[in-house]
Amino acid sequence: MASYRTLLSTAIPRHAISRYPQLYRTFATTVNDAPVPSRVSSAGSPSQAGPAGYTRRAPTSFANKLNTGPSFNDFVGGEPEAELSLEDALELRTSEESPRIGDATTGRELRKVMVGPANNRREVTRLPEWLKTPIPTSDNFKQIKQDLRGLNLHTVCEEARCPNISSCWGGDDKAAATATIMLMGDTCTRGCRFCSVKTSRAPAPLDPHEPEHTAEALKRWGLGYVVLTSVDRDDLADGGSAHFAETIMKIKQKAPSMLVEALTGDFWGNTEQVKVVARSGLDVYAHNVETVEALTPFVRDRRATFQQSLEVLRTAKETVPGLITKTSLMLGLGETSEQLIDALQQLRDSNVDVITFGQYMRPTKRHMKVERYVTPEEFDQWRDKALEMGFLYVASGPLVRSSYKAGEAFIENVLKKRASERVVENAKSGRLGGAQATRRVDAVAA
Repeated sequence: MASYRTLLSTAIPRHAISRYPQLYRTFATTVNDAPVPSRVSSAGSPSQAGPAGYTRRAPTSFANKLNTGPSFNDFVGGEPEAELSLEDALELRTSEESPRIGDATTGRELRKVMVGPANNRREVTRLPEWLKTPIPTSDNFKQIKQDLRGLNLHTVCEEARCPNISSCWGGDDKAAATATIMLMGDTCTRGCRFCSVKTSRAPAPLDPHEPEHTAEALKRWGLGYVVLTSVDRDDLADGGSAHFAETIMKIKQKAPSMLVEALTGDFWGNTEQVKVVARSGLDVYAHNVETVEALTPFVRDRRATFQQSLEVLRTAKETVPGLITKTSLMLGLGETSEQLIDALQQLRDSNVDVITFGQYMRPTKRHMKVERYVTPEEFDQWRDKALEMGFLYVASGPLVRSSYKAGEAFIENVLKKRASERVVENAKSGRLGGAQATRRVDAVAA
């Protein structure tokens, strides 16, 4: 019988062989040769190896991976193929030189333990105790997820793997739950080094029914406060501002008492698009600067700048002075205290009302490593500092994110108080009758 070489020479044209020589090579065996049998052997010593003529392969590593991987409580959710191992997620750029977290006065260190079977022990770094979160198992969590899938809606809670999803979605009832809806699809046109949202230069077209579906879903849940955010859509002429505004207006039509926060992108610095969203009837305009100015080129997409983000926040406040403006900073990226104070001062100069501080967590191996884990005590210090500088409200903690449940509750109370004051002023000026003013105040309080 002919050899493989002979068969290939007759099947592959000569011009293809000359262009792709890797297709034409001598094989180690021919069809006439009897293959040498092989068998997977888990023998631990040569005396236990298989009979002559059999090759012994290395034992499977699957069991070892199970034994040496992270425990179930060390992380929550995410697709298995995209999830980092605990060791990768906690890898610090300076961990070998300085495993201590926080400052020298805290005395806390990253805990390292040896795990795995006796013949394959390895060292892994455990998650600091204040960064562990419960696994979401409540019925309310499952129901909200089912509603989202049924209406083909996306949330930043899932896409960005927020650690607070169990508490925000897991309230005793839907009125106590919070979900941040992500508009305009789940694919972003930018590639920030801290964000795990999918990226593409040409995402799918906008869903024209999304504003209606979003408003219907939120009305069904009966929430008092909702956060809308979106991916960046630089492929659209208006950056998606009209889509954003339409969604907000439909929500206000279906649920007039619902308070709406919009967390938008920077629209390439186009302030006209910022004004479109600001005038849509929302209550809180949020845009995240993410990090200090010096680190912005290394953390965010090259199309985003610190000054451009400040201009977005300034424009929103100037367009509708009664709007609450809000932003967020991640800590643990290598920022210094001086850089943080400078960022806070620039934000106050731009009349930003609310700021949140949270710990940066590395989502995948493609993203930036954590420079340092900031302790809860340090977060408290930055909260106090920001309040001293005049911010209306500050949420600060390792697990705090820009769409933070406690912060939303505070802002909700502030907005209701302002609305009540306006009703009372209108009643005093004679623009509302006494009975009508009483009904308005009761409606706002509800």
